[in-house]
Amino acid sequence: MPGKVTLTQFILDQQRALEGVSGTFTQLLNDIALASKRISHLVNQGDLIGILGNAETENVQGEVQKKLDIISNDIMIETLSWNGHLAGMASEENDEWIRLPQQAPKGSYLALFDPLDGSSNIDLNLTVGSIFSILKYPDKKEPELEDFLQKGSKQVCAGFVLYGPSTIMVLTTGQGVNGFTLDQEVGEYYLTHPDIHIPEECSEFAINMSNQRFWEPAVKKYVDECVQGKEGSREKDFNMRWIASLVAEVYRILTRGGVFMYPYDYKKPEQAGRLRLMYEANPVAFIIEQAGGLCTTGRQRVMDIQPQELHQRIPLILGSKNEVERIISYHQNQEL
Repeated sequence: MPGKVTLTQFILDQQRALEGVSGTFTQLLNDIALASKRISHLVNQGDLIGILGNAETENVQGEVQKKLDIISNDIMIETLSWNGHLAGMASEENDEWIRLPQQAPKGSYLALFDPLDGSSNIDLNLTVGSIFSILKYPDKKEPELEDFLQKGSKQVCAGFVLYGPSTIMVLTTGQGVNGFTLDQEVGEYYLTHPDIHIPEECSEFAINMSNQRFWEPAVKKYVDECVQGKEGSREKDFNMRWIASLVAEVYRILTRGGVFMYPYDYKKPEQAGRLRLMYEANPVAFIIEQAGGLCTTGRQRVMDIQPQELHQRIPLILGSKNEVERIISYHQNQEL
């Protein structure tokens, strides 16, 4: 593919502008890319190799795991454990953070990941993905739980991989957002979506309407305005989308704008939110903000939240800047 920029070439170029980043950073991202290629291959094989359906296990959140949840998690851990780039890692599928094998060389980064986001879609042949976040850990001693509980603003890199009709990696190192498409024949990611920017205005929103009766007034007001369309106060029509896969929702917003909402609701009032701060919200927030959008709980910027636990959940509202600002203002007025 003459003239095309590979993921490795791109990362090496960006690495030169990142303070305190060494060549191991590029190697770490190459390891993540390798894991994603292996997962992509398995997703494409599906029932041909008998890996669809539920496993007979639950994860730490009490959710029934899919076979591919477990396989994808194993691939991520296996691929990242032995190359000397990490001091430790954490996964949505593991109760506690993951210690490296005793004999493994140790590095200066921490990786957190959701190995297979949207796995409820896998048996339906719909889009799923992997999400990852990288934090710095320059200390030489063995990490502790507190070392993982860094604000999203401390991330040095975040990304996700979309396993759809094509496999696409979306990545930020704090210098904008870029997308890379996997050439399955060559086995290499190439830059195909440079310098992604989210339109500030939009006419699409994504939310699970089945929870409507449990929403707070601010969310009800916003969605009611969208549904009323040209006849309502917004005086324009909106389309609704809901894929039930965070990576697919975010990718759509990155490419054509929109708003995604998984807000706090009264269905389970004791639960602060639905999505995981460390594995989903923080990396996605980094990407969205770098692309010119906003990411909030409705009350607070996501990347300003001080994590309290590894599997902490929060509400999540993200997307086109002007629409998210409107939703934030509704939450503020709701509480006056």
